[in-house]
Amino acid sequence: MNFRLSQKLNAKIKADILNAQPPHENPFADWSAHLFLADRTQYILLSNTKTLYSTVMYGKGITNDSHFIERALSSIREFMQDDGQEPVYRRFIVPASNTVRFAKALDRSVTGSMNELVDFATSWLADGELSPHDVGFKLNDFLLSAISLSKSDKYSTPREAFNALVSSIEL
Repeated sequence: MNFRLSQKLNAKIKADILNAQPPHENPFADWSAHLFLADRTQYILLSNTKTLYSTVMYGKGITNDSHFIERALSSIREFMQDDGQEPVYRRFIVPASNTVRFAKALDRSVTGSMNELVDFATSWLADGELSPHDVGFKLNDFLLSAISLSKSDKYSTPREAFNALVSSIEL
């Protein structure tokens, strides 16, 4: 499993020097992670690198790479379970999580889209009306150009892109 860390998150958990890694052969096992602040509270955006399907978790208490891995996998599992994607988690993420590698961001398209998602998440979290878990549901309905499903559709949502990826693989 690949976790692609932002520089801020890598500095927080001290995961060592990040190297470039190709996309994981299992697209469900490649996630990008970014640390951000909203109203003086640390949060971490976790996004599937291919589809930008995302969840948000608290960053407090995550002080090293093993804490990060444990909490990230737990957050992804809980979110996917609540979103009806538990079979995908069990079949594709659990087996891949036996070996975790940290890496640099894949490309600017992913980083730029995650920055957009962080801007909206920051706003919603600062309002104090939504939990980080609920923010993930809103982010997955946000239109992004980086994950358009076809040339005729200039935008797609992370949820649509994730569901298209799930549909392309026989469960």
